[in-house]
Amino acid sequence: QVQLVESGGGLVQAGDSLRLSCAASGGTFSSYIMSWFRQAPGNEREFVAAISWDAGSTYHADSVKGRFTISRDKARKTVLLQMNGLKPEDTAVYYCAAGMGGWSNIQRSYKYAYWGQGTQVTVSS
Repeated sequence: QVQLVESGGGLVQAGDSLRLSCAASGGTFSSYIMSWFRQAPGNEREFVAAISWDAGSTYHADSVKGRFTISRDKARKTVLLQMNGLKPEDTAVYYCAAGMGGWSNIQRSYKYAYWGQGTQVTVSS
């Protein structure tokens, strides 16, 4: 059974950095797309970034491009999200997700069969 466990969230000030981790278990993850989403109170879940497990190709949402970087450590089965230059509007619960089927629909929640429980990121101004 695939399990995803996020960690690394917290309360920071605007301009600070955080690194989120997603520990993946229960599968090989070959051919998977691993992604980060976020959801702020009252908002829909929003795509943040994606990475292909095998090749390490990445894609970032425009709202975080240049500030956030997704990566993966295959040996540790971990997906990372380095977040620099945090802004108050980045405040949300951040979720790790895993899905198959290539790069199609990577920004759609329905693509992903597996989700973590989320980690809270709060950025104060």
